Amino acid sequence: MMDRLIAEYGFALVFANVLAERIGLPIPAMPTLIIAGALAADGKLSAWVIFGIAFIACTLGDSIWYMAGRLYGRRVMKLLCRVSLSPDSCVRQTETRFQRWGGLTLVLAKFVPGLSTIARPLAGALRLGWPSFLILNGLGTALWAGAAIGVGLLFHTEIHRLLERLADLGTAAVVVLGLLLAGYIAVKWWQRRRFYRMLRVARISVDELHRLMDQDRRPVVVDLRSAISRALDRRSIPGALAMELAEVDQRLSSIPTDGEIIFYCTCPNEASAAYAARKMMERGYTRVRPLLGGLDAWIAAGYAVEDLLGAAADAASVPNGTPKTSS
Repeated sequence: MMDRLIAEYGFALVFANVLAERIGLPIPAMPTLIIAGALAADGKLSAWVIFGIAFIACTLGDSIWYMAGRLYGRRVMKLLCRVSLSPDSCVRQTETRFQRWGGLTLVLAKFVPGLSTIARPLAGALRLGWPSFLILNGLGTALWAGAAIGVGLLFHTEIHRLLERLADLGTAAVVVLGLLLAGYIAVKWWQRRRFYRMLRVARISVDELHRLMDQDRRPVVVDLRSAISRALDRRSIPGALAMELAEVDQRLSSIPTDGEIIFYCTCPNEASAAYAARKMMERGYTRVRPLLGGLDAWIAAGYAVEDLLGAAADAASVPNGTPKTSS
């Protein structure tokens, strides 16, 4: 059935499917490109035209997200992470790969599940130049579309046989595919729920933390944002120690187990901070908490922030116009 649809509506279907996927709808385009490639092997479609249409649609969809990241920064990525089925790794893993691979991330993103979703707005938020984005993303698009169409060209006989078998199964094939998709979504949803249950540790509010920082024995405050996140926003809570999530155990090992440690980040549901707090609790620490709302809540409350280069700055006033002062 799918091959008949593509043969009948051809290039329009390819364009619509690729654009829908790149905009963010859960409609995978690679199967369509593979089948279109198989039809091209039989002379029913032009492989070069399919490639060109897929390239244009993909570039258009990716550019929309790039511009969204450029205009709205982390707000776009946080929104995507909130609706992701893998909220624990949604943004942080992409930022880590950007640190390691740089612009090469855009070339490889379409082949790594979940990476492509965040890579495009992150490139915009990092102010990657428009020409650089088009070149790097275009190279990745060419590899992705070319690989899918190439598979269809090389294995067109096997693909046609598979489609014929699915057609013979009729409704049963549709039901099986639907069950597989539903099963995948259910597993990811269960993993999401399990992750959030793991994050159920007591939080500390920004007001409580501010009061603690006024005392003689100040808590150890740890900034768990990635290096890229800190580059995007250089503000931090005064005196906070910046470190990566993987460094927590080693760098905090000298602190007594009854010492007060507060972790904060800018991720949805304080995911990284809560994860670090949980790990420290497992090591016997009893006074470890993530900061509710993270750095965003601290800034929104109007408390003082510190530039990562060392210059202190006062945050804007709270919504009612009355500024709060730090210690």
